[in-house]
Amino acid sequence: MVVTLPDELLQSTNLTEAELMTELALALFQRERLTLGRAALLAGVPQLDFQRTLASRRIPLHYGIEAVEQDLQRARELAGA
Repeated sequence: MVVTLPDELLQSTNLTEAELMTELALALFQRERLTLGRAALLAGVPQLDFQRTLASRRIPLHYGIEAVEQDLQRARELAGA
């Protein structure tokens, strides 16, 4: 899926495209809509860097069994690709 935003909307946020993606990933992670691994993927950064961003924002990790299973599945998919 491709999401297109008007340039003036992006400019009004005073964020770069990468920063906007990070903000979206943080919000979705915080609302438990994305796992840690998927949120890092959306933000376009390694998982450890995303965890550092979470820590800097004081956003707690919520890494339960389901999240672990989803991340393991993603790792299997990447390994097989």
